[in-house]
Amino acid sequence: MFDRLATRLIRPAVDALAAPLARAGVQANTVSCLGLGLGLGAAVLIANGFFALGGVLIVLSRAFDALDGAIARQTQATDLGGFLDIVLDFVFYASIPLAFALADPAHNALAAAVLLAAFVGTGSSFLAFAVIAAKRNLNNLAYPNKSFYFLGGLTEGFETLACFIAMCCWPAYFSALAWGFAALCGVTLVTRIVWGVQAFAEPKAP
Repeated sequence: MFDRLATRLIRPAVDALAAPLARAGVQANTVSCLGLGLGLGAAVLIANGFFALGGVLIVLSRAFDALDGAIARQTQATDLGGFLDIVLDFVFYASIPLAFALADPAHNALAAAVLLAAFVGTGSSFLAFAVIAAKRNLNNLAYPNKSFYFLGGLTEGFETLACFIAMCCWPAYFSALAWGFAALCGVTLVTRIVWGVQAFAEPKAP
């Protein structure tokens, strides 16, 4: 919901940081993989009870996620880069609830499972919409630099990051936060289904 605003606010700083990296020959895909590595490192820390350090690595991981796109824009955006960006993002997003479940299975496992199921719903609706939109040559003018049709919603990257940080700050309240965010993801899923029905109800024009 706040992704576009957050992107506008941080883009100048991210672009300025990306410029020397691009000139030095740093590849966007390399930055994407490093971002995933940081995210998985955060998951390992959280699973072992180091929640604050895990939160720091989550923030760094998402900073790398913003940086890879900036480098791609300043060099050469590729289909492989777009593929890696979304796949590695989903791996990261799944790893954090799993880490909290491993940290305290008795209290966190059910809520983590529900949140992961909610992520499957929002992720599948996101990707399914993008596939059909590509078949129909639709473009989302709100996100012109994305490699595919970027469908928004109530729970986007910014909201997910905020939720993960809150979980790291108050790990004792993980279950409540997970249940609440899963409910918001459910709203996102329903709205995306409605948007899909509205967008694709008519047959594709020949």
